[in-house]
Amino acid sequence: MNNAQQEKAYESLSPFELKNKLIAMASSRHEKMMLNAGRGNPNWVATEAREGYFLFGTFALEEGRRVMSRPGMAGAPAPAGMGQRLQAFCRFHAEQRGAQFLADAYQFAVGRLGMDGDAFAGEMVDAILGDHYPVPDRVLTHTQEIVRAYLDLTMCDGAPPAGTMDLFVTEGGTAAMTYTFNTLKENGLLNAGDKIAIGTPIFTPYLEIPVLNDYELVVLEVKMDEDNDWQYPDAELAKLEDPAVKAFFLVNPSNPPSVSIAPASLQRIAELVKTTRPDLILLTDDVYGTFVDGFKSLVAIAPRNTILVYSFSKYFGATGWRLGVIGIYQDNVLDELIAALPAARRKQLHQRYGSISTDPDGLKLIDRLVSDSRAVALNHTAGLSTPQQVMMAFFALQELLDESKLYRKEAHDIVRERFDALYAALGEPAPDTASCSRYYTTIDIPRLARQRFGEAFATWLTSSHEAIDFVWRLAAEKEVVLMDGGGFDAPEMSVRVSLANLVKADYENIGRAISELLEDYRKEWAAAQ
Repeated sequence: MNNAQQEKAYESLSPFELKNKLIAMASSRHEKMMLNAGRGNPNWVATEAREGYFLFGTFALEEGRRVMSRPGMAGAPAPAGMGQRLQAFCRFHAEQRGAQFLADAYQFAVGRLGMDGDAFAGEMVDAILGDHYPVPDRVLTHTQEIVRAYLDLTMCDGAPPAGTMDLFVTEGGTAAMTYTFNTLKENGLLNAGDKIAIGTPIFTPYLEIPVLNDYELVVLEVKMDEDNDWQYPDAELAKLEDPAVKAFFLVNPSNPPSVSIAPASLQRIAELVKTTRPDLILLTDDVYGTFVDGFKSLVAIAPRNTILVYSFSKYFGATGWRLGVIGIYQDNVLDELIAALPAARRKQLHQRYGSISTDPDGLKLIDRLVSDSRAVALNHTAGLSTPQQVMMAFFALQELLDESKLYRKEAHDIVRERFDALYAALGEPAPDTASCSRYYTTIDIPRLARQRFGEAFATWLTSSHEAIDFVWRLAAEKEVVLMDGGGFDAPEMSVRVSLANLVKADYENIGRAISELLEDYRKEWAAAQ
């Protein structure tokens, strides 16, 4: 099988699966020289919350030994007096990393969030020891308050809408996506043959999941405009006015363009669901929102219609922790849509959830998500592991305590430096908009070819080569692994570069490698003339 035949065979794969082939090709000769900017896993870790977490584990074990101390064994501590003991522990260990964070976190929980000190410390100790099932199963009580405050700050720019957002903490953002798709189907909000709108380009699972046999949904693309900073044109958003469109799924800031939705477009969507489409379900995946100053999620301006998905993975360098959350406001259209289902379907749902609730008809969607995540029958053992919930709460507290926004500045600076280095080496001006998160970037190779060498060359490049030929040869010849942008429904032969997982000098090399490969194509084209 020649290269063209191999490329044709691999074009049908998800770009995440294609990436594995590219890695194998790039590493076959000089593994240590390979530059893999394909995945979005960051190469930094937030330290303050982790230092507090690991020190807090010592406190928790001390509390357990107060109750029982046998060889290799401690007891399950009670919360009475624990708040004062935690403060004393922090003073005693003042010179250790993490002690000040714990002391500040305790004061924030008690002073700013109004929590009872013993109850807060008691929940965190029991949770980090992990000796009980999560209770409540959806999210621990104090964890929910802390994470809600974090989302109010980061997803709503500190100005959340009226009302209360309920949370379900999950095993990362991927679990949040999986659970959401499943529960919308199980509860008759999305059925086979239904039309859903998806904002493109987008993280590929949002394109791949709806068409599976599990769902059999019809996908309508709402396309961003590359020529207008990857924003949604009004004509594209007008597609949402169609009453046949049941839901609009989007990533904001986008992946791979890495640009947040303009305020005017957010307002247009918010106005739409207030007027002509009050039944439209909005699912927004906002994991990169913390990389844009002043970011506002759809949940901030259209809370009744919005399901918020967020993950702590990227901002805090915590992909391995698997920390995700689903947020739905208590006053929401989703529960109303379920209540308005045909009687026969409501009867089925009554039977489905009858074993876990005395009022299955009144069970809110957020709680149906929890139940469905464990096939209903295992609802009593549902929920994210409690040690993970402590880590999530501590990450949230790190941001809430950082009034100077020092960590945010560092996170923004690190991707900006790499972003600027990439484009400088590429010899192109770096896109510069306030709405750009710079976590990824999309480089349109045919457009770059047209700008540098003219229309005839660009036409030859795209017509004479498979769409993945550029990333294929980049891996095989330059030992650089990037994602195929076409797999995200970005322009064909574009590439997605992650600015998160390599050092600045590597991005300079990647920029040069892209230019060198484009020049190699130009020489081949010139020789063929």
